[in-house]
Amino acid sequence: MNVRAVSTRRRYLKITAGALAVGALALAFVLRSPSPVGHWNSAASEDRFLAAYDRAFEDLPNPAETLDIRTDYGVVRVYRFEGTGTSTHPLLLLPGRSSATPVWAANLPGLLTIGDVYTVDLLGEPGRSIQERPISSDEDQAAWLDQTLEALPTDQVHLVGLSIGGWTATNLAVHDSTHLATLTLIDPARTFADIPWGTAIRALPAAVPWLPKSWRDSFNSYTAGGAEVQDVPIADMIEAGMQGYSLKLPQPTRTTDRELATLDVPVLAIIAGRSVMHDAQLAADTAERTLPDGTVHLYPDASHAINGEYPDRLRDDVAAFVARNS
Repeated sequence: MNVRAVSTRRRYLKITAGALAVGALALAFVLRSPSPVGHWNSAASEDRFLAAYDRAFEDLPNPAETLDIRTDYGVVRVYRFEGTGTSTHPLLLLPGRSSATPVWAANLPGLLTIGDVYTVDLLGEPGRSIQERPISSDEDQAAWLDQTLEALPTDQVHLVGLSIGGWTATNLAVHDSTHLATLTLIDPARTFADIPWGTAIRALPAAVPWLPKSWRDSFNSYTAGGAEVQDVPIADMIEAGMQGYSLKLPQPTRTTDRELATLDVPVLAIIAGRSVMHDAQLAADTAERTLPDGTVHLYPDASHAINGEYPDRLRDDVAAFVARNS
């Protein structure tokens, strides 16, 4: 591994956008503007975020293709990265809250050995997707993602979701799994267990845009197991999104045990043992008990920043899971 790759790995061990499953969640529904769709609070806020996005994007491989897919709810930014593996279906990655595609920098090199990889900037979140119509229910959340998958030149994908992206992936599978070959959930929020009150309360000041940057950095460090987040490209991008973007999304509904039991695709659940987004053992036990075709891995020493801390192990687990279900 070259020096630049080692440096990049160390930076991404510190922070991941998955750490923001709750960030801004609580007050996003209190500090609402009259606009019915997610939006930037100012042109300067958008410019600041996009500059940070571009800096973080430099640590990714060059995408083979950039797609802007129109859905009933807005335009979804999708990138395709050309893989070296032979998987029948591509992977499609959904990031955590406020993080967008650059969160996968530590993971893409390994995942590309499985096959082609698509990444999505979640609609209604900071990123290069543009929400144009209200998203007001879990059904709407499933609809825009299903329409995005329908527009891709592949009949099915191996859907991988991190944190709130894990909830988004599960929500689609609950409503319509037509385009899904498998489902991989990386420390998903509000899927196998509830978010602890302590984490929700700690998120409140991080959701207030006019409070100092240090408050948002503190919350991001807390969710990443205490890691330092200063001068980390992804962390800078996330903080800029938290500060400058007004979310207009419904609060995710906790996936019920009954819904989990109806999932008709193979599911790989990877739970971080030190996650602050749920009781890790309870989440793992729920996954083991409810999933009809589930594989559950608990990483005891991982924080919610699991994808940056364990990229090689994640690659191996995802590769083995995809190979078994291809």
